[in-house]
Amino acid sequence: MTEKKHLLGLTLDELKDVALECGLPKFAAKQMADWLYKKRVLSIEEMTNLSLANRNLLSEKYDVGRSLPVEDQRSIDGTVKYLFKTDAGKFIESVMIPEDERATLCVSSQVGCKMNCLFCMTGKQGFNGHLSANEILNQVCSIEESDDLTNIVFMGMGEPLDNYEQLKKTLDIMTSDYGFAWSPKRITVSTTGVTPKLKRFLDESNAHLAVSLHTPIKEQRLSIMPAEKAFPLSGVLDLLKQYDWSKQRRLSFEYIMFKDFNDSLVHARELFKILNGLDCRVNLIRFHAIPNVDLVTSTNETMVQFRDFLTRKGLMCTIRSSRGEDIFAACGMLSTEKSKK
Repeated sequence: MTEKKHLLGLTLDELKDVALECGLPKFAAKQMADWLYKKRVLSIEEMTNLSLANRNLLSEKYDVGRSLPVEDQRSIDGTVKYLFKTDAGKFIESVMIPEDERATLCVSSQVGCKMNCLFCMTGKQGFNGHLSANEILNQVCSIEESDDLTNIVFMGMGEPLDNYEQLKKTLDIMTSDYGFAWSPKRITVSTTGVTPKLKRFLDESNAHLAVSLHTPIKEQRLSIMPAEKAFPLSGVLDLLKQYDWSKQRRLSFEYIMFKDFNDSLVHARELFKILNGLDCRVNLIRFHAIPNVDLVTSTNETMVQFRDFLTRKGLMCTIRSSRGEDIFAACGMLSTEKSKK
């Protein structure tokens, strides 16, 4: 029996092709999009404004392509980590973070990651494949809090720009009128700085950007982020300075603080120097200890001094609250190795 193809994750143009292939009227594409992205149905049978005959024709080759989480873990701070199984039988995690009036979902874009940053558990499990737009959107549609989400951050497992085509497709569906009709201001994409794809992202999307920086010193960055060799931070910054960041889109830099490694005022001065002139903010993040890595998080006092130095210089800088550490859902802690058993 031939495996059915998924409808969730298809653009309106692709749904028009599906309608044509199945002998449905052209306007059925808009109806399908409405059921998939507005009403979030689980089955073709629920698409009741398609005739029964047309639903049967569609069901011969397609399904919606929704799959519910196979597991969830809940933190004492309200954070929820969800485990999903992919079509290929792999596992990914996404994290829902409630905060006041906001509900942010941190989604994964790959199974594992190629970047192998020293401080990140995802990289330790290696790279096991790209996620499709279907598998990315399924994380958004299939969690318990789906209808209440206010923001999406591509900060889960994987390097989003390394899976650019599926990322772009996902962003198009999320921000199109036929899709979720979200403002790009509700979406942030995080990257280590995959420069060629970064330029495409900046030209083709208005979503916010977060760059993983972690130290302004090239040799240090290379020692914890192998991507520095292929995509030097200097080149990333040169590219970013070609764009206007004073309007719709926000630029931020993620900076995990490591004791006696990147947390001195020398680092703060160098960081200000390389970011001076960019309309941006810096998010300071506590390091969450992971197995077999000797790095230690900076003290609160050091982080406050670092923040205050940058703030006095006129660079917006905040210390990000840690969330979900007790369920291994905090920054850099996502890994599905244990779940595979």
